[in-house]
Amino acid sequence: MTDIAIIGGGAAGAAVFGELLRRPGHRGTVHWITGCASPGRGVAYATDDDRHLLNVRAAGMGLFAEQKDDFLQHANRCLGQAQGSDFLPRRLFGEFIEAQVRACMSEAHSHGFRFQIHQVKAAAIHRDVDHRYRIELEQGEALAADAVVLAIGALAPRPLKTASAEALASDVYVLDPWNQKEPVSPPRRVLVIGTGLTAVDTLISAATRWPRAELVAVSRHGLLPFRHSASPLAPYVHQDDLNADLLACDGAASMVRLVRNALASPSVTDWRAVIDGMRSVNAKLWQGFTLAQRRQFLRHLRWVWEASRHRTAPASFETVQALIESGRLQVHAARVLAVDGRGPLTVTVRSRATQLMNTIEADRVIQATGLDTAVAYARDPLLAQLLREDLATPDPLQLGVAAEPDGRLLDAEGRAQPGLYGIGSLLRGNLWECTAMPEIRTAASRLAQTLVPSDDLSGAEAASQG
Repeated sequence: MTDIAIIGGGAAGAAVFGELLRRPGHRGTVHWITGCASPGRGVAYATDDDRHLLNVRAAGMGLFAEQKDDFLQHANRCLGQAQGSDFLPRRLFGEFIEAQVRACMSEAHSHGFRFQIHQVKAAAIHRDVDHRYRIELEQGEALAADAVVLAIGALAPRPLKTASAEALASDVYVLDPWNQKEPVSPPRRVLVIGTGLTAVDTLISAATRWPRAELVAVSRHGLLPFRHSASPLAPYVHQDDLNADLLACDGAASMVRLVRNALASPSVTDWRAVIDGMRSVNAKLWQGFTLAQRRQFLRHLRWVWEASRHRTAPASFETVQALIESGRLQVHAARVLAVDGRGPLTVTVRSRATQLMNTIEADRVIQATGLDTAVAYARDPLLAQLLREDLATPDPLQLGVAAEPDGRLLDAEGRAQPGLYGIGSLLRGNLWECTAMPEIRTAASRLAQTLVPSDDLSGAEAASQG
């Protein structure tokens, strides 16, 4: 009998929870510690703005590895008609996750499987002398588990070091773009720090919320995400050969040359097909890098890779481009040197192209810099306790926690913690790309198999029948 605790109420936690409930014969209790938010939605799918679109086509979305068309069926029931090639609202996928979890719980309950949902936060995890884990919850309750899965998702955003205490204390600086208070009066100028996917949604919302506001977006490279093709692309015919050659490379520089040569090939009709075709080997490529090579990639290539790999839905791209063409939105490639004042705020930037400094006055500054995985600096008390008690250690490049390929967390000496696993963004240092639903649902399926192996299931079933 194995009791398992999952900590984290987002999509990754929901996927692991559902996979465990769907494994027949598991006789332990599955605890899902979700926090106070709606279980399953997390930050990614909690939005109620239908202009915030998924950046994966409907056919590629799903909660479980072997049920890839369930979301499309759900969308058709809700919308009347949806195509597999559509980029649908993230709100809709959040509702789908909740429906899937309810169905799993109903089925598990009918079979007598034991599970509990705890809508509080986990405050601490301790390993007992018998190698079980004791999880302390915020309201004083504690529970024991043989295995723990950390699926805590995105960390709370940290303010930029260049923002003054005065600016941060004002109502004008918005640290969390998903949790904004309405200003007393509509802003005349909104400055968004960041140009990634989070910034795109932030700009789209700001443009609608304050139709007369001038919009400014600033990031070091000033590069917005590229656009998905309107229709699915045919695979690159030589993708398998390219992937094999990439796996044989030593470092990012030789990989870049191979990709550039492939893109120049007459057989490539769309560069995006080549990038998408690398998805199956991206984790292996990252794991093949030395620490120095990973650092080099982050410094020189990360910005263009993420804009190319994590593209935006066509409708979102066109909305932002229309804002630029109309003159409402300016995008600057610049480093933010300082944010000062009480409101309006003065933002000092240095241009990437000219290295000249400039100041921009804004009635509202929104920090939309995306996913933060620097656990050593996080304000999360649970992570701080895990680091303090050496149940986990930060990744050397601050990309989550150090972990084995199967997700087991490592201590400061590099020893794997038995029964203590991570999934999702915490594993970026080990897997690099592990936050999209296709990767999450595959990881959740493998993790469920690890935690409740098939031979354990057959033994449990035999025992129950005997």
